[in-house]
Amino acid sequence: MELSPGTYLQHFALFALVLARIGPLVAVAPVFGSAALGLRLRAGLAVTLAVLIVPLEAAKATVLPTSLMGFLVQVGAEALVGLLLGLGVLVLFSALQVTGQLISQMSGLQLAEVFEPGAGQNVPVVSQLLFFVALAVFLSIGGHRQVVDALLDTFRWLPAGEGAYSPSIAAAATSVLAQSFVLGIRAAAPVMVALLLATLVVGLAGRTIPQLNVLALGFGFNVLVALAALGVSLGAIAWMFQDQLQPVLETVVDALKLQRTAG
Repeated sequence: MELSPGTYLQHFALFALVLARIGPLVAVAPVFGSAALGLRLRAGLAVTLAVLIVPLEAAKATVLPTSLMGFLVQVGAEALVGLLLGLGVLVLFSALQVTGQLISQMSGLQLAEVFEPGAGQNVPVVSQLLFFVALAVFLSIGGHRQVVDALLDTFRWLPAGEGAYSPSIAAAATSVLAQSFVLGIRAAAPVMVALLLATLVVGLAGRTIPQLNVLALGFGFNVLVALAALGVSLGAIAWMFQDQLQPVLETVVDALKLQRTAG
């Protein structure tokens, strides 16, 4: 194959389009987007994946734009594809962190906070615990490989340069948010019910024994009940997170396939 200056420019444009799809996913997806990895390592991972994919995309009849504005539009569309995949998984982790915040607020553990380097702020210790549980489950079931597989599959039926915004993307984002909300409520439900019953017990005890300091007793009692209920339901929370990962990826992939069909 003859490599003329125009061919070099086309290869560079193709590399930029592939990197635009991979970069946002590596930046926001769990594990890949962790601040502990460092910016250089994450950038190196994105560039390495792009270098491996570009030769496969070069063999396809990819139509590249002839104007700078058209090229920038294609870059933005490719970035949207990778961003949708990365955020789809990240939202599930955020759902469990919201679960931890609900449990902390209801039990009084909101005062116990730790610094989260990824978020750059203090979060409740229960949220941090659930985040690490989700991370352990994510790695144990090969969630990072599933995300990469989903990314590579997008290049099979949505080649570089053919990404575009469509209503299916907005519908997929809404569906993923709804699934994460349901996951967060289901994960917090056992502890919330246990704390409600604990509040009723403390209230009845306060009415029965007026001399009892309900505030002092209720705070410690709620903490013990919350920790006990969380310990019992932790395995179920991990199982729910595991079952929800694949449907979220399928929702995003189906939306991108509809985008390809519409295009």
